[in-house]
Amino acid sequence: MDEPISELISGLPYSYEASHVAAQIKDDYDKYEGKDVSLAGRIVAVRASGKLIFLDVLDESGKIQCYIEFSAIGESQFSQAKSYNAGDIIGVAGTVFKTKAGEITIKVVKVVLLAKSIKQLPDKWHGLQDVEIRYRKRFLDLIVNPEVRIIFKKRSAIIRAMRAFLEGKGFIEIETPVIQPLYGGADAEPFKTFVNTLAEEDYLRIANELYLKRLVIGGFNKVYEIYKAFRNEDIDTTHSPEFTMVELYQAYTDYNGMMETAENMLQHIVKSVCQSTTVKYADKDINFAPPFKRIGFIDSINKKLNVDVLKLSDQELFEVAESHKIKFDKGKRNRAHAYEKLLETLVQPEILDPTFVVDFPKETSPLTRPKRGNPDLVERFELYVCGIELANAYSELNNPFIQRKNFEQQEERARSGDKAAEPLDSDFVDALEYGMPPTGGMGLGVDRLVMFLTDKQSIKEVIPFPMEKRQK
Repeated sequence: MDEPISELISGLPYSYEASHVAAQIKDDYDKYEGKDVSLAGRIVAVRASGKLIFLDVLDESGKIQCYIEFSAIGESQFSQAKSYNAGDIIGVAGTVFKTKAGEITIKVVKVVLLAKSIKQLPDKWHGLQDVEIRYRKRFLDLIVNPEVRIIFKKRSAIIRAMRAFLEGKGFIEIETPVIQPLYGGADAEPFKTFVNTLAEEDYLRIANELYLKRLVIGGFNKVYEIYKAFRNEDIDTTHSPEFTMVELYQAYTDYNGMMETAENMLQHIVKSVCQSTTVKYADKDINFAPPFKRIGFIDSINKKLNVDVLKLSDQELFEVAESHKIKFDKGKRNRAHAYEKLLETLVQPEILDPTFVVDFPKETSPLTRPKRGNPDLVERFELYVCGIELANAYSELNNPFIQRKNFEQQEERARSGDKAAEPLDSDFVDALEYGMPPTGGMGLGVDRLVMFLTDKQSIKEVIPFPMEKRQK
């Protein structure tokens, strides 16, 4: 770094008091015409001619033109302003007016440099087209592509609306551990960590389910948490190893109650954020108005295959799956994954509007109560939109004897090489032995919901700082 620039940066102001933001002035011009204002922002364009300088200044709310005239600010400030470049952050004070071309502008009477951009900003159309650079350097993406800010503002609005709905229904948000001695609550491979003080290997949570259920056992009837989950698995358009979920549990209800909650919560969020229950996603109109369609997990597969898959032997089920070009990962050649892969291949792609897929095979769901009237199934639903899973919910298993048996079956899968199988959580079974009321629970993917409401087809577009392979 050149010494003069270093000295300049060292002498810059510690603060700047702005009276307004760009959008205020532009949205209510009649109120501010001829009035004195001040604002701060980043220069994104410079146009100079003789003793006139035009600057486009971008703040959090948007962009506004600033007009600097030699006669209005004097030689010292004008000379300084001539050295400003795109990327510099400035504070300006002046009077609001409109140019002959009709552009709302601030006629500057005072300008001060607040931060110097040592590196040149990329050109919007030629310098930041690489999506990987956009994700790695999100700060540049936000500067050069201000429309990206709309995504994250909407994300914030979605989470606010979600909290408002749940709090309005009497749910209380309680934080649960990120580092856990055992992982559980989902079929996923965990990240491992090590706690030096305890000299033990622990895990980053794949879900918070077993802790929220402990709170229900302890007497909280309605609990939820919006939280980060970590799963050591795929990175693709709908999956990220670190992602945001909301999970909620309600005593004295079941998966039917969770379906009603899902419908009402999503309707509330979509109307609050989008002012309509219909949104455009991937050139399709998606209607979030209740009631959502319901289809049976097994029934929907059987209709595609013209065979009752529940009656097939293990080998017959695997052969049917493989005849549809389904491949099993190492350690996952079992009935649960065969059922899930058949649904994913044959049924999911045809789902457009929000649809509950209900009543899963018992092998897929070790934390779920049996289906009333059919013990081969469990009371679980997954909510799909445009073929993408958005939510997962159960009538929660509260029988400690069955829960222990299910955990033991999961451990058998783990011994066969299934890294996503759940370990036996004796502490949770111990908690169940004190009695858990009938409970309905649901988890919903926040990032995927943001995708639908911002019309983005990649989860990386809606995560501010998505995971990328480290650069050497």
